[in-house]
Amino acid sequence: MEPILKTENLSIKFGEHRAVDRVNFEMPHKHFKSIIGPNGAGKTTFFNLISGELEPTEGEVFFKGESLKKRTAVDRTRLGIGRSFQITNVFPNLTVLENVRLAVQSKRKVRFDVFRHFLQYKELTNEAMQILEQVLLTDKMNQVANQLSHGEKRKLEIGMLLALDTEILLLDEPTAGMSLEEVPAILDVIRSIKARGDKSILLIEHKMDMIIDLSDSIMVLFNGALLADGTPQDIMKNETVQQAYLGGLSNV
Repeated sequence: MEPILKTENLSIKFGEHRAVDRVNFEMPHKHFKSIIGPNGAGKTTFFNLISGELEPTEGEVFFKGESLKKRTAVDRTRLGIGRSFQITNVFPNLTVLENVRLAVQSKRKVRFDVFRHFLQYKELTNEAMQILEQVLLTDKMNQVANQLSHGEKRKLEIGMLLALDTEILLLDEPTAGMSLEEVPAILDVIRSIKARGDKSILLIEHKMDMIIDLSDSIMVLFNGALLADGTPQDIMKNETVQQAYLGGLSNV
């Protein structure tokens, strides 16, 4: 089967610096792959190239066999590539339910009609409620998003990606900035999405215990280049990876 996501010689230069350097990788359908690497390794830049936030200097990204060369970031979302950011990206002045319902509405391409009674849009609300249950936010449905904790905003952002019915989720450090108390809840959300078995997940994260627990495979970026790609066990035993981190993966 054609991989859901593939890159060929994917590269980007800023001046003379190659932030991503000829990266070739393939990701199977319904697979969980994590990306690790020291700060400055090119992880978020790699995400930006996949999602269309940046245009490569050379190389291509393929989604289900189709080149994304002429596809904008919005096009890629509509195709099924959902992207979260290190800084949460929600509508701060809308309620939690309204945020997710808008995403459902966008996916279904439904335009609200001021002459149509709001109860006729009940199917949108029902779908949004099901998603809030998945991301453990049902009890916050009527709360305005800017009143949520950082961890709750992360869960809401993931819920909005699910509402868009994306086939692959690009999660950029979903636990960054969270308190220790908030981390288990976001892990439960990600673990439940994986358990459903209908999404592919590409994760950037620094918490190795989380990565080893969740990942089917791990790719390692170092100075913008692909250093290794394999099972968590293979990566943990890889001497080249350990040398690159000057002391081993426990310091990632």
